Amino acid sequence: MPLDWTTGALAEGLRCYRKEEFFLAHEHWEEIWLKCEEPDKTFLQALIQTTAAFHHLQQKNHAGATSLLRAALRRLDPFPSAYGGIEVEPLRQTIRIWLDTLNRQESSPKTPFPKIR
Repeated sequence: MPLDWTTGALAEGLRCYRKEEFFLAHEHWEEIWLKCEEPDKTFLQALIQTTAAFHHLQQKNHAGATSLLRAALRRLDPFPSAYGGIEVEPLRQTIRIWLDTLNRQESSPKTPFPKIR
């Protein structure tokens, strides 16, 4: 079953993510993740880790955000530049920028949250 980002929990999670409601996005996507098979399961896990990372960042937990972004990037790296209707390469690039920013321990990063398109 292909990932359908236009309806249901995936669409609702994407809407929440775009509104920077990261915890809610995580919850919607996890509902689908639990039922997925590989490779979609790993792909969704990476997106869930990304949302969880930015939820941690909103809570000022930079260590938790950094750890989750590293894990998400490890899971995203094997995927092609686009997968499951999502542009993966721009997402990976923005995650790398965030990791660099967090590693420099900047207090107010100017990098916007990654867009999931």
